[in-house]
Amino acid sequence: RMVSKAFNTMLDNIQSATLELQNWSQQLEYKVQKKSEELGHVQNELINIERIASLGKLSLSVAHEINNPLSGILVYTKLVSKQLNNPDLDREKVGVMLKHLKLIESETKRCGDIVKGLLDFSRKDQEGFEQKHLHEILSDSVELMAHPMRIADIRFLSELTALNDLILCSPNQIKQACIAILVNASEAITENGEVILRTSNPDNNCIKIDFSDNGIGIPEADIPHVFQPFFSTKKKGNGIGLGLSIVHGIIQNHKGKIEVRSKRGEGTVFSIILPLVKT
Repeated sequence: RMVSKAFNTMLDNIQSATLELQNWSQQLEYKVQKKSEELGHVQNELINIERIASLGKLSLSVAHEINNPLSGILVYTKLVSKQLNNPDLDREKVGVMLKHLKLIESETKRCGDIVKGLLDFSRKDQEGFEQKHLHEILSDSVELMAHPMRIADIRFLSELTALNDLILCSPNQIKQACIAILVNASEAITENGEVILRTSNPDNNCIKIDFSDNGIGIPEADIPHVFQPFFSTKKKGNGIGLGLSIVHGIIQNHKGKIEVRSKRGEGTVFSIILPLVKT
């Protein structure tokens, strides 16, 4: 009888312990879920911060770019205004004014195109994928980065020689990835800088983009980590180390892959390979 009682007591204790473990397990699962949600929100915020930081760097350079046509617009507007007030207008002077007005029109359009490029880059992409010629996206990226490269005294070349470039993509995300790599390349250069963007078709199924620079290069030990979140080879305070991890995520989202080759003191090549639309 005592053995039976002890056995029942033991069964009750086991049942109680099992219930307690189940409660602990449920609580732990709930806490892990909540923490995962919190981390997701934080990561989204950090991604937005990195986007804003990239946009800030671009905006600074683009401000200089916009100043040039605006100065021309102001000068020629004043000139046309002064000539219109002249009572002795002749056909030749009208012709000169029309030429000035044409210049004002083209320079105003250039300002609009620059601002449009910035807005396209800064907006949060909410659209689905679409078929797009990659060379068009790369040309837009090159145009956005041309002035910053010039300011930094970097020779910037693009060789868009791939024969097939039709991909299924989010154009804004691909542009963001390209801009991030080009900004990184420009920051890695110390003197006599050169950045080259090339495209090629390794086979009939894909297109490859090579971003090469002759900058300081990446230490061999750091190469396996460059796409990890929060890893940065920049000096402290110059970045939060999310740029390349976001690029990696974008390329993965497009069923592509990204690779890096680098040698300290000789430069770096980032290669993006994307699948082509099968026609």
